[in-house]
Amino acid sequence: MTAGGGTDTDTNGFSRLLAGHRVAAGLTQEELAASAGVSLRALGDMERGRTRGPQRRTVRALAEALGLDGPQAEALDRAAQSGRPRGVRPGPALAGSPVRPRGSAPRESVVGDTAGREPVGQNAADRDAGPDAPRAEASSAAPDEAGQSALALPRDIADFTAREEALALLAEMAEDERPTHPRVVLISGQPGLGKTSFALHAAHALAERFPDGQLSLDLGGMSPQPLPARDALGQVLRALGVADAAVPAGTEERAGLYRALVRERRLVLVLDNAADEGQVRPLLPGSGPAVTIVTSRNVLPGLESVHRLNLDVLSPAEAAGLLARIAGRERIEAAPDATAELARLCGYLPLALRIAGQRLVARPQQPVAHLVRQLAAEENRLDLLETGDLAVRPAFELSYRRLPVESRLVLRRCALTAGKDFTAEIAAAYAGRSAARTELVLEQLVDAGLMQAATPDRYRLHDLVRLYAGERLAADETAEELAEARTRAGRWILGRAAEFGLRFDPDHATDGTGTGGSAPPHLTEAAAWLEYEHPEWLAALHQAQRAGRYREVVDTAEAMHWFSDRLLSWGIWAEVFQLSVDAARAIGDTRVEAVHVNYLAWTHVTCLHRYQRGIELATEGLELARAVGDREQQGWALTYLASGLRYLQRHREATDAFHRAADAFADVANRSAMIGRLVTLRGAANCLRESGRAEEAVESRRRALAGALELVERWSSPLIHLLAAMTAHELGLDRAALKRWPAAEKAYRQALVHFEAVGRPDSMTKTLTELGTALIEQGRAEEARELLTEALTDLSAEGPRSAGARH
Repeated sequence: MTAGGGTDTDTNGFSRLLAGHRVAAGLTQEELAASAGVSLRALGDMERGRTRGPQRRTVRALAEALGLDGPQAEALDRAAQSGRPRGVRPGPALAGSPVRPRGSAPRESVVGDTAGREPVGQNAADRDAGPDAPRAEASSAAPDEAGQSALALPRDIADFTAREEALALLAEMAEDERPTHPRVVLISGQPGLGKTSFALHAAHALAERFPDGQLSLDLGGMSPQPLPARDALGQVLRALGVADAAVPAGTEERAGLYRALVRERRLVLVLDNAADEGQVRPLLPGSGPAVTIVTSRNVLPGLESVHRLNLDVLSPAEAAGLLARIAGRERIEAAPDATAELARLCGYLPLALRIAGQRLVARPQQPVAHLVRQLAAEENRLDLLETGDLAVRPAFELSYRRLPVESRLVLRRCALTAGKDFTAEIAAAYAGRSAARTELVLEQLVDAGLMQAATPDRYRLHDLVRLYAGERLAADETAEELAEARTRAGRWILGRAAEFGLRFDPDHATDGTGTGGSAPPHLTEAAAWLEYEHPEWLAALHQAQRAGRYREVVDTAEAMHWFSDRLLSWGIWAEVFQLSVDAARAIGDTRVEAVHVNYLAWTHVTCLHRYQRGIELATEGLELARAVGDREQQGWALTYLASGLRYLQRHREATDAFHRAADAFADVANRSAMIGRLVTLRGAANCLRESGRAEEAVESRRRALAGALELVERWSSPLIHLLAAMTAHELGLDRAALKRWPAAEKAYRQALVHFEAVGRPDSMTKTLTELGTALIEQGRAEEARELLTEALTDLSAEGPRSAGARH
């Protein structure tokens, strides 16, 4: 049975009768719709049997347009009457009754109590006629059409760019005409990503598949008082043709009516700018073919059974494409470098890119590079990213003002971090909170769209959000508060850096390696922290220097110098040890100055390959060490002096300096001096090989390797394994110089064993390369290819690497 008690056959009889009269009259649907004053879609629905019981006024208009005589018109009206509700007196109240879903019975509660109904959504005729006047029909044929115009989709953006994968996913979802579960898509992400534009573009793209309507409703999630679910339901129900008097009073009743109305409708509803789950949940269909697209800056984690699309910033190519579509392809393609930098300065954020593009449109004579130069000044960037009613800063401001006080503080303090991403521990140091509490707040900021989860345990601020947080930091906190936060965090960070750095010091480190010859866990943890957090501790080192906390600078650099063995390729060591040299001079401690001048000499010789400058610094360090009678520092100064001379191929002078360094180390009884003696023996052997005396080099190197292996047996620390690895590698080079390829292969493989114990530093790639050469020289090219391919794959997959050996 259909609503009102009529049969499906009766209702189908009206649709067949109407279509038959139209064909007999020789009219198209377009011609009949125009003559009768009804919409084409409404007429199509009637002929397909989708409209149940059109009103008498509509039937009369159709009969007149078809030229039907009296009996024919009465027969058409009787056929239509079978789909009209029975048991309800026709008249004005009936004309204003709600549109019911096909196959559903009328709800008495819908047309009963009208108390508490708000007047929002009344049509103009109702308001003008007064409260006692009969209500007009919503439409002459389709009661939902006039109401839908109030929530009609805004226009699509002609230059919409990218998001192809997300659009394809939505299109694929829409293909199912009878989905098992209602289709709800949640689009979330930070302010400025273009969530609304994407949702509306998707709704326009899906329009042909959803002929029963496409609606859009702004839920006002970022306003001081978001639209209540009850009011939102009222607007949607009216858009679907439900008269004011028929809209239930309560939220649950309205939600129930909405679910009934859309149960069989192919409808797209965009719920834009949602505040929370409670606002959205009543607006979701219970079943049926409708598609609901929800946008929110919040991830709405409590919203169940939804498809989640987390939009991200555009790729560099997509950003350039958007700029080209806005400002003109020829103009953008003529300045590829400036365009790439412009996109970067906009953080690849669609809103910022659109503003930049519109600024270019408004200034057709201005080169792209001119806007790049303006945006390069961070203090002006957010001011420039504003044009007309488009602006980046207010987009962030809306979200910021809705945050709890503690969340605002954590967001502001995250602007003090130095790295691209950071841990909760680092943020906690700046925020003055526990790590556990800070992590909770960071997760809340992720949910709010103002923080990004870079990895499971690291967080990231978008560049423009960071600038905004920095503005709030300056505006909302005092200079004293900021100084205290920087000092507290700096001391904690430098303390942690020193703690981890000392684990690599041979006189402080715990003996032993990890299982299977790998680096022990405590060193793996330390190396990972020092590598990933180096922007933080380097920034803290500079801050301590500016604040006059010179002892902290010296102590941190001292703790770090053995760790620097592992990362020769880093460009930061000159910066670190120049700071410590300046700090030592500020303290006025000559011995400490000698130590750090030596570290700086090592940096110039080994890391920067600035040999002459390294020789000058080593000479300065030697004079300082002699002034205080420090034989160990004299030994290291002579070692770095000798290394610089060797690289300049002044082998005789270098060999003499290595021998004098060995004599100095012989006067000192500690692990550092024992390592120093092996380093000088290795250096002297290198001079022999490079002077064409490879046979003598082999004998000298074998003694050095024996000494290194003896230290491995005694202490077995990663530093000693690194020393053994480098010595074995050099023995391979000595044997290769003599064309003794099998012996060279043996030495290289021995070096690899010790490199594995260190944790596979970057410098082992040199050994792998030399081993490949040795294999090729022995006619084993395929084995060499497999070895090098596997090694390249392994080293590339493991991310940031350690590198090299200091001494």
